[in-house]
Amino acid sequence: MEQKKSKIRIGCASGFWGDTNTAAFQLVKLGQLDVLVFDYLSEITMSILARAMEKNPEEGYATDFVSRVMLPLLPDIATQGIKVVSNAGGINPHSCARALQNLIDAAGLSLRIAVVDGDNLISQWNKLKTQNIHEMFDGTPLPDSMTSINAYLGAEPVARALEEGADIVITGRIVDSALVLGPLLHAFDWRMDQYDLLAQGSLAGHLIECGAQCTGGNFTDWEQVEGYENMGFPIAECGADGSFVITKPPKTGGLVTPATVGEQLVYEIGNPAAYILPDVICDFRQVCMQQDGENRVAVSGAKGYAPTSQYKVCATWRDGYRISASFMMGGIDARRKGERVAQAILDKVQNVMAKRGAPPFTETLIEILGSEWTYGPHSRMQASREVIVRLSARHFIRETLMFLASEIAQAATGMAPGVTGIVGGRPKVSPVVRLYSFLLDKSHVHANVHIGGQTLSIAPQPDSSDSAPAKPNASLAAVLQVPVVHAANLVTVPLVRLAWARSGDKGDFSNIGVIARQAAWLPWIYASVNEQSIAAYMAHVLDPDRSRIEAYHLPGISALNFLLIHALGGGGIASLRADPQGKALAQQLLDMPVRIPADLLDATEA
Repeated sequence: MEQKKSKIRIGCASGFWGDTNTAAFQLVKLGQLDVLVFDYLSEITMSILARAMEKNPEEGYATDFVSRVMLPLLPDIATQGIKVVSNAGGINPHSCARALQNLIDAAGLSLRIAVVDGDNLISQWNKLKTQNIHEMFDGTPLPDSMTSINAYLGAEPVARALEEGADIVITGRIVDSALVLGPLLHAFDWRMDQYDLLAQGSLAGHLIECGAQCTGGNFTDWEQVEGYENMGFPIAECGADGSFVITKPPKTGGLVTPATVGEQLVYEIGNPAAYILPDVICDFRQVCMQQDGENRVAVSGAKGYAPTSQYKVCATWRDGYRISASFMMGGIDARRKGERVAQAILDKVQNVMAKRGAPPFTETLIEILGSEWTYGPHSRMQASREVIVRLSARHFIRETLMFLASEIAQAATGMAPGVTGIVGGRPKVSPVVRLYSFLLDKSHVHANVHIGGQTLSIAPQPDSSDSAPAKPNASLAAVLQVPVVHAANLVTVPLVRLAWARSGDKGDFSNIGVIARQAAWLPWIYASVNEQSIAAYMAHVLDPDRSRIEAYHLPGISALNFLLIHALGGGGIASLRADPQGKALAQQLLDMPVRIPADLLDATEA
């Protein structure tokens, strides 16, 4: 019988498909791990894998995981007894497992693989069409066809696979944090109704699921972070009581502080009082972080509540085609020349295609990168002598965009001077893939664990009568009132002097988390940086007809979370923007001016 531990170390070697292949080597060699997890999947990745499987029924998984990552490390993983959990299975986890099993057999090892499936609902498409399903954010009905349909499974199937003796667990679409919560359920025999423990375990998973983003990657104060060339990947030291510490392997680059870890806490979340997962509803508002030694941060305070009776399902569907082309424009008035040339190319193609009976472009976008174009009216570089012109378009007819691709080079000799260097050569036409999210009763989804020739079915947990999470404060202005005593002697400073910030995406929504460097500064930050001021400052990225901004408070880390709804031009592959996932929005927000008393600023900085 397996000996239970009071504490285990879980390392995350991948935050997305395409992350560095060196992280797993680092963690296996230096991390003293019990569990190694890999997060490969996003909504965009699922659609890419679905297309790959259409072309080859043996594909549809993250092939790098098998051939480049696991192959050289299998002997070490076996020798050290490290358990591996990965959602590299994507659309086709069984094919991923077969490919990995072949390598294990060839190496003469005896590692057992388990496969978790049941998330893929594409075979239920006809049945789903009869259930009056609507998109969970905007209420639109199901599209006529789907590329992929996957429910976000929870952690229990992973725990069951480990209980059955799996050394490696390959899953399809499970919620990212379940890669960590599953091993914790198994290691500590947590019950599925111990919601505070589940919330803490899910928080550990949320913090390390994006790899180096919690060890100094993507950090506001980037100049404080040393060793980018050997970036340390995260390790969660987790105890049976739910406590955990975030750290990284010794002698690696990066930085682990409450600020770097805190930025990851607010990354890609909405309402921190109700972070909804398949196994638990988490309340992160009172989460606290304390330095626990060099590059060690202790995290506590997550609360949990009974989960809902539904799974979130993310589907993708094709909505015509898109193209993006980039070329350099140099010389005097490069920005104005670039705008005129790009518009002329679009107009020429549109006029020619109209004569052939083709409808107008569905959408076009011109971006002049290098001139602070993404800052909209806040750009400080109206004139530039060297820019990258980025020209994008959508259309339902592929041939229209192919014609556009063929007409870009002509601008170098037939339009304004300075056009050179088409980046990547003639651009290619690709499908537009849109995200469609909806809720589905758990009774319609049957998670399974396949191991040793057996199939084990995992029944959804029954609903609990546990109390629901508290609703957030209706008015943050009432909670974060600036003290009247400090109302005089105000100075104006950029937000970056007072706060750290990070932004991310969920479909067409972006969130921007703002963490005060000093707790006393948070009311003053909110007085200047709030729903109304952000709506004005970010108007150039918001949908004028549908966008709104929601604000939430995380007092435990003196933070605010702003949710920008319909702010990414469709998001993911559907967006034509250079920043379709809102990764740079926080950096733009950090330029916002904040008024704060000079004495308060001086006293807390001293």
